Amino acid sequence: MKALKAKVVRALPKRAQIETCDNSGAKVIQIISIKTIKTTKGRYPAAGIGDLVTASVIKGTQEMRKQVVQAVIVRQRKEYKRPDGTRIKFEDNAAVVLKDDKGNPKGTMIKGPVAKEAADRWPGIAKLAGMVV
Repeated sequence: MKALKAKVVRALPKRAQIETCDNSGAKVIQIISIKTIKTTKGRYPAAGIGDLVTASVIKGTQEMRKQVVQAVIVRQRKEYKRPDGTRIKFEDNAAVVLKDDKGNPKGTMIKGPVAKEAADRWPGIAKLAGMVV
């Protein structure tokens, strides 16, 4: 996993419910844990753009509901700063459900824009993204 170049604010805490932007069958997922995050004692773990999370499917097809899946955050509402000084924020929070640990998405298409930081870190998501911002 490559390092992020931007200073991404971690805006999605544990137990946050976010929508998925792919056609994997899951509609809404709830974050259970955030991979590769280290915090101090007493601080609540949170995820940002490009982070790998473990999530539970809250709404979706009958086969997908109540499953534990891996997902990557591709959009967040909270703005963050890029190295060139621009600030980026999206209209919604969104994630992409992964098929395996290598970063291949479960769905075959991604709706809406994907952050450049997530596309750089996860090449499998970048292939399916219609628009990279």
